[in-house]
Amino acid sequence: MLNLKDKPEIVLVPAVFVFFTLLWENLVNILDVSETILPTPSRIFDALLVQIDNPIFWKNVGITTQEALLGFFFATLFALVAGTFISQIKIVEKTTLPYLVGFQAIPKVALAPIFIIWFGFGQTSKVVMAAIIAFFPILINIIEGLKSAPNDQIRMLRVFGASRKQIFFKVQVPSALPFFFAGLDVGILLAILGAVVGEFLGSQAGLGNMVLIFQYNFETPSMFAILLVLSLMGIIAHLIVKAFQKKFAFWGDNSSLTGN
Repeated sequence: MLNLKDKPEIVLVPAVFVFFTLLWENLVNILDVSETILPTPSRIFDALLVQIDNPIFWKNVGITTQEALLGFFFATLFALVAGTFISQIKIVEKTTLPYLVGFQAIPKVALAPIFIIWFGFGQTSKVVMAAIIAFFPILINIIEGLKSAPNDQIRMLRVFGASRKQIFFKVQVPSALPFFFAGLDVGILLAILGAVVGEFLGSQAGLGNMVLIFQYNFETPSMFAILLVLSLMGIIAHLIVKAFQKKFAFWGDNSSLTGN
């Protein structure tokens, strides 16, 4: 039987949602705020129901989801290759990390127009944007995870004649897995963000494009409805990553991880 004392969030999460929703609804009505400025949750929900019945909405959900997942896939793939290589050779780490940090410091929104020039207004530029934004947190977590392997275990394996490959797979990879999933958790959310940012700056489809259309027509409730959908996409993605982490890296749930 479920013990709420062990998992109070089961009650607290929906309770907080209900509290702030009711507070929002009542304050907007009491203060008589214009719907164009801030709609009530009930109006946002009505706008969401309208979109759910619209086939174009689901087409745009599919487009944004595909862009985010492709960007996330390529970011993870390149981060795995680069992170493994960098973490195993100290001189490579010291040489490349300053450039990676410098690139990360560049506002990615500033890169979007360049990507549109290079890759056009189609899906490719959105995938590249999603991958670029998601790449760095995953990379850093992989590097830090592989470097977090206990030195005493590594020394012991070397004493017994273990090869570098055996040390990598038996010690470094298990130590890195919790960090890796922490990076994935951040990366998938940033991939969704990257796809939407790309759509904001140049697209003819996707949820970001829908937000721009609603903004142009001053349909604020519909804008909030799309933002709610994006939020739900992020929550679902987070829960999926956490489920995989509990299955494949359950020993690292309480690890101190980096990723911002």
